Amino acid sequence: MRKLRSSTAIVFAGAMAIIVAACGNSTSTSTTSATVPAGLGVTSFDSSFTVMSQLKGLHDAGSGLVGVILPDTTSSTRYTAFDQPYLTKAFTAAGYSSSQFKIDNANGNEATELADAQADITAGAKVLVFDPLSSTVGAQIQQYAQSHGVKTISYDRATFTGTNVYYVSFDNVQVGTLIGKGFMDCVTAWGVSSPKVFELDGGEDIDPNAVSFAQGYNKAIWGDTTTPEQAGKTNSAGYTLIGDQVAPGWVNTAGGNIFQQQFTAHPTINATVEANDGLGNAVIAVLKTKGVPAKKIPTTGQDATLQGMVNVLQNYQCGSVYKAVYLEAQDAVAIATILRAGQTPPSSLLNGTTSPPSGVSGSQQPASLLTPVWVNASNMKDTVIKDQFVDKTALCSAAGATACSAAGIS
Repeated sequence: MRKLRSSTAIVFAGAMAIIVAACGNSTSTSTTSATVPAGLGVTSFDSSFTVMSQLKGLHDAGSGLVGVILPDTTSSTRYTAFDQPYLTKAFTAAGYSSSQFKIDNANGNEATELADAQADITAGAKVLVFDPLSSTVGAQIQQYAQSHGVKTISYDRATFTGTNVYYVSFDNVQVGTLIGKGFMDCVTAWGVSSPKVFELDGGEDIDPNAVSFAQGYNKAIWGDTTTPEQAGKTNSAGYTLIGDQVAPGWVNTAGGNIFQQQFTAHPTINATVEANDGLGNAVIAVLKTKGVPAKKIPTTGQDATLQGMVNVLQNYQCGSVYKAVYLEAQDAVAIATILRAGQTPPSSLLNGTTSPPSGVSGSQQPASLLTPVWVNASNMKDTVIKDQFVDKTALCSAAGATACSAAGIS
């Protein structure tokens, strides 16, 4: 019996050796397949989500939940109409099951956003992707995540605190630069003489991105990055700044009230700069009530909203900055998948940094910055319409068939 046991032990040991060797080979194969795909960078993403399947090895090598918290449903329809479905598509294409990622919306409530983050971490999140409603709640979420060893990705808006935090967005200064250059091109194209300019900035009181936007368009128009600029500022093209004010909290009605007061006090205003389409539309509403015709006083924007595109086609708005959400969603999921697998995102993905605006405390963070596009009537068909970011039927119904036809949209 002892001899038999000894033989059995030898056979068993040999079998175990084979199994261990096989497992070792399997582990080796898994490690090889769990490397970051060669060449993966900010230009890798497309509307077909092609590159996401290449992340399946990294997904399989990682563990734990990826929690995503979007900010609201009111400031922009993009979060429900685009971010959530695109993020879901990116996760699924990368190999995630529905139980391995979770997407919530804070519905504009900072307490809810923090509670969602805490709940995700309690549920086992290894990576947290969140779009902070304000720098305050952003710092709270980051501090909580850091204390629990959870890595974070600040999505669309930066969080300038803590460690193990990455930033995924579009180049915000470049967004502002496009607004500024688009505005100046429009002033020329619309024949605005001796421009008397009013600027309506976004919610610089809550959103660091708003400061970056203003720095971009102020640099393009006035040659410096001061925000807000002082009234009386001039440039070499003969522009004079009548005023520059912030719409607190990005609230469109507040922006409309500000412009109404300024236009009443300064009826010589004949050119305006707005930080997004919502503020641009608020200004346009005031101009219309004052009987100002189309193609008379330029306005600007960003987000390429349906209303913004209608205003562009009807010659009330010069253009808008388009930020393809499907690129941002894939970028965030790619970095989250790399972090979840315990690896470091490559420099081809982390192609920049983001720093706190002047006067704002915090630290510089590694950033993945995508490229925005200025959209006007000349390229609307090949950008927001082609990507189905704006519904063609709804656009032409609101703007008119003639306006759509003139832009080659049919």
